[in-house]
Amino acid sequence: MKKFMTEFKEFIAKGNVMTMAVGIIIGGAFTAIINSVVADIISPIIGLILGGVDFTTVSFGIGDAQIMIGNLINAIITFILTAVVLFFIIKAFNKWDEKKKQEEPAPEEEPEVPEDIQLLSEIRDLLKK
Repeated sequence: MKKFMTEFKEFIAKGNVMTMAVGIIIGGAFTAIINSVVADIISPIIGLILGGVDFTTVSFGIGDAQIMIGNLINAIITFILTAVVLFFIIKAFNKWDEKKKQEEPAPEEEPEVPEDIQLLSEIRDLLKK
């Protein structure tokens, strides 16, 4: 049991696990933001454009069964709107990130050492031995 606890502590303490945990938490918070943008901003605008169409009551019958597809249609519309909003957010972030990378100075590369200097350095190192 002691070996298990030691291995478990090592596993939890690794950077990848901690990074993943932070990513999941941030992802949950980001999901709330995206859902709010879709539900509170985008959906009402589309409702105004379409005249307040609500699909929740859409259904059809097969024999005695009533198939309620309205909620599915609403879920599909919400998914598409969420994907579009997320696309624009990621696109804006990538554009910002690319602009930031272009503004950063490129790391200086070490100048290439001429062949004769390399040879002399090797001879010096051999003479030291």
